[in-house]
Amino acid sequence: MDRWSQIEFFVQVAELGSLSRAAEKLDMSNAAASRTLLALEERLGARLVERTTRRLWLTEAGQSFHRRCVVMLAEMADAEAAVHETTLQPTGLLRVTSSVSFAMLHIAPGLPEFSRRYPKLNVQIVAANRYPDFIEAGIDVAIRTREVEGDSGITVRRLAHTRRVLAGAPGYFAVHGTPKTPEDLKQHRLLVYNLAKDPHVLHFSRGEQRCDTSITSALDSNEGQVICSAGLAGLGIVIQPLYIIHDEIVAGRLVPVLTDWELPPLTINLAYQSRRHQPAKIRVFNDFLIERFEALGLEKKWAAPLR
Repeated sequence: MDRWSQIEFFVQVAELGSLSRAAEKLDMSNAAASRTLLALEERLGARLVERTTRRLWLTEAGQSFHRRCVVMLAEMADAEAAVHETTLQPTGLLRVTSSVSFAMLHIAPGLPEFSRRYPKLNVQIVAANRYPDFIEAGIDVAIRTREVEGDSGITVRRLAHTRRVLAGAPGYFAVHGTPKTPEDLKQHRLLVYNLAKDPHVLHFSRGEQRCDTSITSALDSNEGQVICSAGLAGLGIVIQPLYIIHDEIVAGRLVPVLTDWELPPLTINLAYQSRRHQPAKIRVFNDFLIERFEALGLEKKWAAPLR
């Protein structure tokens, strides 16, 4: 087995956590898999994997080697994709990451059409509310809600703006009343997304007025869908971007409050590694998502004032 095949096999072992599952995926026998790992370790002069009958884990050398192997395989995939740049059918694996809510609401519904256009392109969605490192995770495109990337090697392309609003179920307001001012929120149950910037202080503005209101959460979570479900059940007032709760507001399941005040909006960005030869798979996915957002008029819905 050549070096690239050994590396590909090792990465599969590391990611699947199993020698036998890696062998099955690459259509190898278990005996051949064991020989391949042994040959790789002997060539490197280091033990990469420790295993018992119950589990398998990477040694410190194995972890370091895995990080570099992921980068090498990604570069090889990019090199192959560059050859197909002029074709209409990009091939290979496209790895996209976004928050769980964004993946569920705005990526998954578009995947059938995307797959019809690019049937030779396989898509892997990494749904995570914390942003994984591009290089270590082998990410092609990340959908993120922040303006600036700390890494100068990352290109940011704006997808949409979205307002953030407070809203609750009609049943909640029937019992607890409706807040009329930001200060009234201190008397209410707030449902807080705890990965937001400064989650327990709300920075309101109204014209030239500014108002910073400290809040206490009745429930906080690192998952927006948990917050929304609790709000729909009448547990309290959610603080969420419209890209998550717009349809619930339109349907009347959530009622916006304090609509004359504004919270800082969010910018939804496409982020990807800056490369001299951008793989076709990244270009077609970004263009598709932007086209879809424009066709559905999503930014117009999410940026418009609520009445």
